[in-house]
Amino acid sequence: MAPVNSSTHWCVQELQNNPPETFLDASEVLVKVATNILDNFENPKYRNLRLGNKMVQNRLLPVTGAMETLFAMGFQEDGENLTFPLGSNVDEMTQIRNDLVKERLVAMKQHEATQPAQPIVPAQSPSVAPSAQSPNIQASEMKFYAKLQNSSEHVMIYEDPVLQQKARDTMPLDDLTAQAKKTLEYAKKNCTDPKDLPGLPDCLLLELMNWFKTSFFKWVDQEPCDLCKGKTVSIGMLEPSVEDLKWGASRVEGYKCNSCNRIVKFPRYNHPGKLLESRKGRCGEWANCFTLCCRAVGLEARYVLDWTDHVWTEYYSESAKRWLHCDPCENQCDKPLTYEHGWGKKLSYIIAFAHDDIQDVTWRYSAKHTEVRSRRIECREDWLVKTIFKMRTEKQKNMSEAKKKIMQDRLVVEMVEFLTPKIASASEGQGRQSGSVAWRLSRGETKTDAQPYVFKLTESEKHDKEFYITYSAALDKYCRPSERNEVTNSWSSMLSECKNIFRKEERDWNMVYLARTEGTPSASISWTLDCSDSGLAVDSIEILVCSKTYENGKVTWILCADDQCIPVAANNRKTITEMEGKKRVTLTAKLSGGNGDCAWQHTQLFRQPIDATETPFELKVTLI
Repeated sequence: MAPVNSSTHWCVQELQNNPPETFLDASEVLVKVATNILDNFENPKYRNLRLGNKMVQNRLLPVTGAMETLFAMGFQEDGENLTFPLGSNVDEMTQIRNDLVKERLVAMKQHEATQPAQPIVPAQSPSVAPSAQSPNIQASEMKFYAKLQNSSEHVMIYEDPVLQQKARDTMPLDDLTAQAKKTLEYAKKNCTDPKDLPGLPDCLLLELMNWFKTSFFKWVDQEPCDLCKGKTVSIGMLEPSVEDLKWGASRVEGYKCNSCNRIVKFPRYNHPGKLLESRKGRCGEWANCFTLCCRAVGLEARYVLDWTDHVWTEYYSESAKRWLHCDPCENQCDKPLTYEHGWGKKLSYIIAFAHDDIQDVTWRYSAKHTEVRSRRIECREDWLVKTIFKMRTEKQKNMSEAKKKIMQDRLVVEMVEFLTPKIASASEGQGRQSGSVAWRLSRGETKTDAQPYVFKLTESEKHDKEFYITYSAALDKYCRPSERNEVTNSWSSMLSECKNIFRKEERDWNMVYLARTEGTPSASISWTLDCSDSGLAVDSIEILVCSKTYENGKVTWILCADDQCIPVAANNRKTITEMEGKKRVTLTAKLSGGNGDCAWQHTQLFRQPIDATETPFELKVTLI
């Protein structure tokens, strides 16, 4: 990392936190982008950067501070592009370009001077590790330990009874508990194997996470103007106030309103008590506040820190006898390979922290253990094992022997789980859902080539020659009776195609449904079953799809296979035999029409009371 000149622009300082080679490469691109605009300002060709461009993807998106530098220059997000608006002030871009040029000269001289130095051997390889601990490794391990200690101390705040009560006071806990009991009853009625039956705490966790995601916490890319609600642009970091520091916000992002020039602050609060009030942030704030909420309702939860810059929660399920991954940003539970398989993260260290535990859980989140080991070079592996053991022992020193035995048994089960790399499921292959496209791409977490979800027959479905899926909008869950009543959260998790659809809860009317995204003239949603690799084909299809329209809104249901399509009537159960012999079928709903500003509400799918137990969507396919 190059030494930082305090007079240098903040975003250039951020770039200098990268290795010298990375800084030089990224800064070369950024200087070229800025120079092209400054020298050819009237030419729109130079004021537009496509995020899918290979140069942007390979040389800017993976680099710390690179996208922040573009935003600081004045670029704005515009769908899949970054645009420097015509008429924008170029003073900031000029300063950043000049600082980059100056710091590049310094970095190149230093890089040349240090070029003959020998690289440090990764410390995790016993066969090639240096006999004596090098100063570089020692410094790295001290930094690593400080990070462990900081998070280990931070999670103790979740046990504060006053803070837990404050969290409970913000929740509709009675409603969440009632809904959890209803979910459990639903599971009991449809579960054929007692081993698959969840416990009430499991159901409460899912209700809590869904409420937290859909009704309580808000994702922030950049703050809108708090005065006129206009769009803002980043102006870098601001000095934190005494009040900001009181709540752990040592970093305060600054934004300037495009309309009224007001300066808007976004303090990055690190105190979950304050987050219960602000109710907004990015993944750090989400996991911080959500873990407190879990502890407040008596759920065993750990705060999970990923060294590649993400944070989430783990919950211990007594019924499953294991720790489950829970990401409130994504409303996902028990899909640990999402980050590696779906987001494309290059994982290295993932550590879970609780008031009575600390554990290296990296291996739960990877199916590529060899690749992960090659990236674990910040400390020696034996040092990490010993350090975590000592920290865990300290946390549990006042624990009863009975509780210690329980914790030890859990640890053994967990270590056995880590021994075998997992295989990613289809639902773990989706890219990140929270945040704008530009923000997600800047972190390399959107999978542009992700495949849509397509139902495939399981072995039991092949044996029984039946595929059966249902969806409840009230529970926002799919149930698959043909596969041991497997339950999957979220309407969006099993779609082969979707455009302009979201799930709407009307708390005042006590209703819930899927609808068009506000302001869109049309929308569509599809589910696909492909049994081409099973040796089976369709015999008959039983369908129930419920939809409701108002004004001149229109919903059309169509069932297609190959080049054959037939309309499906809504709100009545129907058996279709015209698809006999087909191997791939797709059911699609198309929504359009409606009047005025509320046109999007005039076409609704699966509308039902929030406390309903019926399933307004059922698709049963008999096979031959």
